[in-house]
Amino acid sequence: MCGICGIVNFNTTEPVERGLVERMTSAQAHRGPDDHGYFVENNVGLGHRRLSIIDLSGGKQPIFNEDGSVVVVFNGEIYNYADLTGDLVARGHQFATRSDTETIVHAYEEYGTECMRDFRGMFAFAVWDRRRKQLLLVRDRLGIKPVYYYAGKDFFIFASEIKSLLQHPGVPREVDRQAVDLYLALRYVPGPRTMFKNIFKLQPGHWMTVDESGMKIRKYWDIDYRNDRKLDLEEFQHLLEESVRLRLISEVPLGVFLSGGLDSSAMLAMMSKITGGERVKTFSVGYETSGPAESEARDANELSYAREAAAHFGAEHHEFCLTARDFGNAMPTMLAHLDEPMADPTCIPLYFISKLARNHITVVLSGEGADETMAGYALYRRILLLEKIRNFAGPLAGVFPALAGLPFDDRMRAYLRRAGTKVEDHYRGVVKGLSLERRLALAGPERLAESERRLNEIFAPYFRHTERTSALNRMLYADTKVWLPENLLLKGDKMTMATSVELRVPFLDHKLVEYLATLPDSLKVRGNQGKWILRQVMGNVLPPSILHRTKKGFPVPAASWLRHELRDFVRDTLLGRKAACRQFFDPQAIEEIVTLQEKGKTSGFQEVWSLLVFESWHKQFIESIASAEAA
Repeated sequence: MCGICGIVNFNTTEPVERGLVERMTSAQAHRGPDDHGYFVENNVGLGHRRLSIIDLSGGKQPIFNEDGSVVVVFNGEIYNYADLTGDLVARGHQFATRSDTETIVHAYEEYGTECMRDFRGMFAFAVWDRRRKQLLLVRDRLGIKPVYYYAGKDFFIFASEIKSLLQHPGVPREVDRQAVDLYLALRYVPGPRTMFKNIFKLQPGHWMTVDESGMKIRKYWDIDYRNDRKLDLEEFQHLLEESVRLRLISEVPLGVFLSGGLDSSAMLAMMSKITGGERVKTFSVGYETSGPAESEARDANELSYAREAAAHFGAEHHEFCLTARDFGNAMPTMLAHLDEPMADPTCIPLYFISKLARNHITVVLSGEGADETMAGYALYRRILLLEKIRNFAGPLAGVFPALAGLPFDDRMRAYLRRAGTKVEDHYRGVVKGLSLERRLALAGPERLAESERRLNEIFAPYFRHTERTSALNRMLYADTKVWLPENLLLKGDKMTMATSVELRVPFLDHKLVEYLATLPDSLKVRGNQGKWILRQVMGNVLPPSILHRTKKGFPVPAASWLRHELRDFVRDTLLGRKAACRQFFDPQAIEEIVTLQEKGKTSGFQEVWSLLVFESWHKQFIESIASAEAA
């Protein structure tokens, strides 16, 4: 796991400044504290920070091919590199290292822009072809590893993190105001946009080339949801076990993030089986259960389940207890590593558990991706019920959205709107963004209408791609393309890399994802439970209390903390005369949100937390930079 960056000046006679490449690389030092390397030649510069996992002595980057005509910088892991190396050697390629990175340069020599076709893993890499004077930039199929870019008039620049791009004086530090309204709707900015104007993310499953003729972006992978498989628990178990086994390839210690839920416990079970009963290191986070937030903290705590799972498999278990003070103080650190606003409060406990894990291991497995591939969220089942109601009501279903104008709470209004429209017309992901009413009050009718239009543009292609499959698969596909890479995986990458820990996600092996997509709905959702097929495989492995427990989804007692221990922090941050939120949102609407949160009258803390995160981000990334430039 590493950090990569690079620059291509379009004027081939304008050399890249080596000091700039060094500064860009240093800005990502936390991603790779073990080593660094550079390639600077004429109008091109590449930088790399290394977290040593495989071939500790010989994997230094950049890495070249035999004659030095191809050079690569790489972030991630290619788990099947040994098999690929054997095939490439048989084709005449000569390897100088045991590193998975070198597989990329020889695969590029052999297959060009299709070099990633056989890679199993997570990756963002850049290949500079010195003969063709062309840069190839590639992101993995599911978007596990991020890569950002900016294309100016005179140069192209890319990096694993935005802060690296901002080292270049020609990259603007400007808020994308359209992204602000998308952020209100989703609590993150959907790609390819970011909160910075003209800084973009390369989308999952895409590659791009940059040369003197310009930029070209192509998609190289997608998911096919044609249901043509029958139940085969052995095949599923084989694919899952193979995925975990591949992700245990490492020359440094490994562990598991353990919540005590089905997904993480399944990871622990598989890891214990594969390692032959070796004690696996597990890591969990809980919350201080005293003070005004005691009740909510107790409800959010999953430590008892994590301890039970750890004890069941004889794991070496470690815990961190998060307090309200920890939570509030960590916001600047969280945003410094996220680079842009993401109103997901679980970023903070994830950062602390990653920090704890770094004391013991370098690589950690987690259960991300199971819910989006096997329908684990309760929302899917609620939407499917609404689909049945809509179909049963027939033409009368058109009345439901009109009823949403009555004085119901936000949740009931949302359900009425959904019950009256097809899933593609209302489903915008599993995340709960701000309600239409709140967004209208904050941004006004014109901005609300424009953001709804842009949301439709983002999600419509995903629903068109799956128009001939079930409503469940259509939701799963939308979440796999938007929510998963833009929230869950981005959060996972940034918070673990902040502490120099590599996160691996076995449920998102692309062969496993492709297999699950071909299964009928009944193998994912059955009765009132999701992930049915995973429960069947784990039925005789996990304790019943874990196998059948209700999904909590990494809860955080932030609502009570913001209402009590952090009340003054909220008021000082959002209601001050110099608050940046006043430039973007209606001040009266902000004050109303804060007051309702204090009284416990909102459906949650999402509104306040979203504004807090945006405000703190603006101060750190926009105002501080502007002040520094003025000075």
